[in-house]
Amino acid sequence: MRTSIEDFHSWLNVSAEHERLEFKEAKHQFDTNKLFKYCVAMANEGGGKLILGVTDKIPRRVVGTEAFPDIFGIQGKILQKLGCRVDVEALQHPEGRALVFHIPARPRGTAYQFEGAYLMRSGEELIPMTEDRLRAIFEEGKPDWLAQTAHKDVTSDEVVKLLDTQSYFDLLKLPYPAQREGVLEKFTREKLIRARHDRWEITNLGAILFAKDLKEFEGLSRRTVRIIVYEGKGKLRTRLDKFDTKGYAVGFEALIDTINSLLPSNEEIGKALRKTVKMFPEEAIRELVANALIHQDFNETGASTVIEIYQDRIEISNPGTPFIPTERFIDEYQSRNERLADLMRRLGICEEKGSGIDKVIQSVEVFQLPAPDFRVGEKHTTAVMFGHKLLEEMDSRDKIRACYQHCCLRYVMNEKMTNQSLRERFKLAEDKSDYASRIIRDTLEAKIIKLDDPTNTSKRYAKYIPFWA
Repeated sequence: MRTSIEDFHSWLNVSAEHERLEFKEAKHQFDTNKLFKYCVAMANEGGGKLILGVTDKIPRRVVGTEAFPDIFGIQGKILQKLGCRVDVEALQHPEGRALVFHIPARPRGTAYQFEGAYLMRSGEELIPMTEDRLRAIFEEGKPDWLAQTAHKDVTSDEVVKLLDTQSYFDLLKLPYPAQREGVLEKFTREKLIRARHDRWEITNLGAILFAKDLKEFEGLSRRTVRIIVYEGKGKLRTRLDKFDTKGYAVGFEALIDTINSLLPSNEEIGKALRKTVKMFPEEAIRELVANALIHQDFNETGASTVIEIYQDRIEISNPGTPFIPTERFIDEYQSRNERLADLMRRLGICEEKGSGIDKVIQSVEVFQLPAPDFRVGEKHTTAVMFGHKLLEEMDSRDKIRACYQHCCLRYVMNEKMTNQSLRERFKLAEDKSDYASRIIRDTLEAKIIKLDDPTNTSKRYAKYIPFWA
């Protein structure tokens, strides 16, 4: 494999490193075990190029590398150690020798490991893959849960009786076909149903989205959304415990209306009148509920999406742990159920890829709420949104989490966090800049943000970016 100077320069000019491109200076040497780890992580994430002899900060410069003078020898070691064939290319650049490791993607249904660790990248770190991510990889090639049959041997009349076909066309703002064949053809194309001789099968995808009643489908009754309302701040007294049995697309708007009607309210006194506002922004509720439905692990049996409403918070949980670390929810996206996510996006139920959590953080900041908390249990993921707290009532973890999320939000909006922007987030007066500085200092010490320009010694004009940027 031969790289042209033009291609090489185009790589140097990318705005940021990503899962397909990694630069290392490595002027004199590069640890062999570290090389193996990068090969594993990048192969597991679809392959890419590891380039030695180049600075990793923009503007990138070729500094040359003396590492691995025997490129065929290291190529053989990689194959022997990892079972992965990596092409190694020595590029003679005018500024010095660069090494390009062309790392292929892992084969479908398998993952590479080094010394027992199945690695992936998270910012500048290499971390072990989650159990859920590994299981999803190993299950590639097996029948997709969404494609499996929820109800078989049904007539066209029964398809229309079991599924709310009208909702599909309403949500897409399409006219309902004059003939039933048009409905069946459209649902077949979307893989919601499939023909079997002169009968029909309803897929799990069709049922989970458009069922008039999920209890009519054996095996899907536990996929209903459960709503629990508690009297206080704990689980001691339950005021309401109900299940929403409609398919997710059919019942989504009604589900959001139900949740909003059950949320605690705050009274605001304006200049002319007193008005009642809900504790949480509806946009954030919509996104978090949609995320929970889309990212749940359907292979986790006996579990459902649960929405728990307390006096001071709401917790939205789904079965399964995420493929990416919670601190990367704002800037990265990886769906467990891409076909479900794609159809729900087209139906207008959720946002485009990667923008949902951004909107949650943004609306939380507008409402002046504490930063949401994303928690991962052994077999579930929970998003927690808290009711209003004064800044003095927040503990250090609340403030650090809010500072980090604000920094991430600014970064994905192509801006940088400053003392002023953080003061605006917390509605602090200008004379409270020292207070904001302490929060920034604590977040820096937690190593989840960093200075945009480490050479800048002025705290007043300092700008900050997330640790992974």
